[in-house]
Amino acid sequence: MIRFRSLGMWLVPLLLVVACAQAPVQEMSDARQALQAAHAVAENEIDVIRLQQAERILREAESALEAGRYADARRQAEAARAEALAVRQRATAD
Repeated sequence: MIRFRSLGMWLVPLLLVVACAQAPVQEMSDARQALQAAHAVAENEIDVIRLQQAERILREAESALEAGRYADARRQAEAARAEALAVRQRATAD
């Protein structure tokens, strides 16, 4: 019984670390799709500028991903997606 508890004390934190260290593939894909959708409805210069900012953030996410900085890549991909979604929402609300 003691051996299983000892194993559990190490296994759970290890699984959490592994889960956090995975490449943010889905987040990157979500950001790219959001940017495409926002580009389709961008109407004015402000939208274009905001989308350029989102694209810059996504490029930074791609660089972080290539460097193995998955937490940074995930955070930046989510920021790029949020910016693109905000542009799309504003453009379709008018």
